[in-house]
Formats: sequence, structure tokens, C-alpha cells
Amino acid sequence: MIGELRGDAERWLLSYYRASEIDGALFFGRLAKVIRDPAVQYDLTRHFADESQHSRWWTDCMDDLGIRPMKVVSSYQDAYLEAGGAPANVMEVLAVTLAFERRVAGSYAAHARVPTIAPQIRATLAKIMKDEGWHIQWVSRTLENLKPSYGADAVTAAIERYAAADREVYQRTLAEHDEIVRSLDHFKAA
Repeated sequence: MIGELRGDAERWLLSYYRASEIDGALFFGRLAKVIRDPAVQYDLTRHFADESQHSRWWTDCMDDLGIRPMKVVSSYQDAYLEAGGAPANVMEVLAVTLAFERRVAGSYAAHARVPTIAPQIRATLAKIMKDEGWHIQWVSRTLENLKPSYGADAVTAAIERYAAADREVYQRTLAEHDEIVRSLDHFKAA
């Protein structure tokens, strides 16, 4: 029974990661098509390619573990619009992206610290975490560069608004993620 619970939790969690990466790839791909600033478009293109690659890595990881992906109805990103409101411009899209990427990096790092993690999952997390650092860097740099155009106060307010939305979404949604990650170690020890 314990093994079945662990398998269900792990299957849900890896499917959730995979779905979130797919959603990110689709979002950034659409955005890259309409952004006019060549530097931002360049970084968005790399970002959406990374997200797409991450979903493939999660699919490969699940395949290596003999786990079939399950349908995940909604991803973490879906709750952002409700909590923080729809971004009105590129600067706000980047502000919500910064909040999200910081949360993803923290969630993946927490999962990587589980002592009983499968080697395939640990390796996948390590590969993805390299990209997550760059995502945070380019978005932070671009937001800083947008301060003259949007105003430093507006950029700061947007970052704070979406950080608050992230905390709200986390309490509703990703608290479940953390509980599942903690349970993976518990199931293994039992």
C-alpha cells in the first residue's frame, strides 16, 4: 500500500511538473511571436525553448521510471491570473514571470533535497535547475532595463503585486506540492 501511495504521489508530481513546463513553453512561444523588442524576443525564444526541453526531460524521466503521465487539469500558472490580475504589458508579463520562476526554482530545489529521490528525478531536476537560474537572471535584468520606460515605481509595484499573488497561489496550490514532496521521503522510509 505504501508503495502504491508513493507511486501515485510521484506520478502526479512529475505529471504536474511536465504540464507546467508545457504551459510555460506554449505561453512564451506565443509571446515571443508578438514582442517587438529584439533583445526581449531573443531571450523569450530561448526561454520557451528551455521550457519545451524541460517538458521533454520530464517525459523522458517518467518513461525511464516506467511512469505514464497523467492528465493534469490545471498548472500553477493558471492560478496567477486570478490572484494577480492579467498582465497589461510586457513589463507586467515579466514581473509575473519573475515571481513564477523564483517559485519554480525553490520548489525544484526542495524536491532535489529529498534523500530518497530516484536518481532519474535528481538528474532531471539538476539539468532543469541550470536553466532556471538563467531565467531569473534574464527576466530580472530586463525588468531593470525597463524602469526608464515604465517608471521604477511601476516596475517595483508590478514585481511586488505578482510576488503577493505568488504567495497566495502557493498557499492554495503549491502547499500541496510541498506536502507531496515531503511524503515521498516518508513513504520510502516506511
